[in-house]
Amino acid sequence: MTTFATNPRATFDYQILETIEAGLKLTGHEVKAVKAGKCSLRGSYVKTSGTDLILIGATISPYQPSNLPPDYEPDRSIQLLIKKSESKKLAQELETAGLTLVPLKLYSKNNLVKLEIGLARGKKKYDKRESIKKREFERKEKRGA
Repeated sequence: MTTFATNPRATFDYQILETIEAGLKLTGHEVKAVKAGKCSLRGSYVKTSGTDLILIGATISPYQPSNLPPDYEPDRSIQLLIKKSESKKLAQELETAGLTLVPLKLYSKNNLVKLEIGLARGKKKYDKRESIKKREFERKEKRGA
């Protein structure tokens, strides 16, 4: 399993409650660009549209700028492929509990590009400070040991 991109702010800004694996509806040149590592999940999020899930804000840079299709958009919305029952369950949880869907990492599984999304709750400012303190304590502990 090769990881192409991660979202480092996701675990800092959100408390991840559950993770889900989803496929991506990509074009051929986008797949090549992702497999070459020319993608970023920074600032992206997942939105529901009926029963569909859509990844918004992810950037996929062109694989070869000289052979680019005329209608290529690096920041286009990408449809996520999951089972309809899972999609309905997620939409219901998002409405009732006030949760959000956050992309965590983009990776390859059996030569297919997959996205791990997390069902998350936003952290408060004091929770973020607490996680910074824990991280610094672990670093000091590693250096000392």
